[in-house]
Amino acid sequence: MAKLEFNIEACKSCGFCIKVCPKNVLDIGEHVNKKGYKYVIAKNPENCIGCSMCATMCPDVVIEMYK
Repeated sequence: MAKLEFNIEACKSCGFCIKVCPKNVLDIGEHVNKKGYKYVIAKNPENCIGCSMCATMCPDVVIEMYK
């Protein structure tokens, strides 16, 4: 199973990663980072297939994928 890591302080809640995820793994959480943005979380990490589409799409390099 793939492992996702997020740099929550760099996330601006753009949602691009959520839209491109084929397995509905990601969502915007309820907590905010130091900049005042809600940040992305893995709501269904067990569904991740390790395609890295989320990390590729992220304009702020928030997501790192480990297989």
